[in-house]
Amino acid sequence: MTDPALWAAVDAYIVEALLPPDPVLDGALAASTAAGLPAINVAPNQGRLLEVLVRLQGARTILEVGTLGGYSTIWMARALPPGGRLVSLELDPARAEVARRNLEAAGLAGVAEVRAGPALAALAELEAAGEGPFDFVFIDADKRHNADYVDAALRLSVPGTVVVVDNVVRAGQVIDDASDDPDVVGTRRLFERLGSHPNLCATAVQTVGSKGHDGLAIAVVT
Repeated sequence: MTDPALWAAVDAYIVEALLPPDPVLDGALAASTAAGLPAINVAPNQGRLLEVLVRLQGARTILEVGTLGGYSTIWMARALPPGGRLVSLELDPARAEVARRNLEAAGLAGVAEVRAGPALAALAELEAAGEGPFDFVFIDADKRHNADYVDAALRLSVPGTVVVVDNVVRAGQVIDDASDDPDVVGTRRLFERLGSHPNLCATAVQTVGSKGHDGLAIAVVT
């Protein structure tokens, strides 16, 4: 049964049952809204999932492609051990500045760095500067370049690196091989890359909730 109201209610139940109130994260969302950023951040239970995955992996270094207001950045940066480091890439300088302020308010300015500019160029700069490898990669940017972001992330990874890509189901549109929507085409290209790459063990999970019908892909570098 398709019932978005029920999906959202279940998400709310999960959040109330498992996630304690968090004024810092609430403040980051409020600041993002006040700055006019779109409400396309991960849901709270999805943010907790990212935190859990980072902790399970034992990550000390995180790469994020697509910062928005830094909400997911905060979730992941909090999971880092002392001395850990997160680099987040955001195309829009105004959004990057909102994220920096939110990270500072969260006490994470010394842990998480936001770099503004096109992600593919920034990824190439990271590689050229020898700033990797990263233990955990979260990709949540423009969907048409997802496969390219994965390729670049792999050059900054080592065996055991976990790669998570958000928004890979797109309300079921991903199965439409005749679609000319660039986001769907890009997502299907991502699946082809994940499925054919010899050094990736990958799967994907579709989700429903307060963010609608979507899903995420999870891969580990072998």
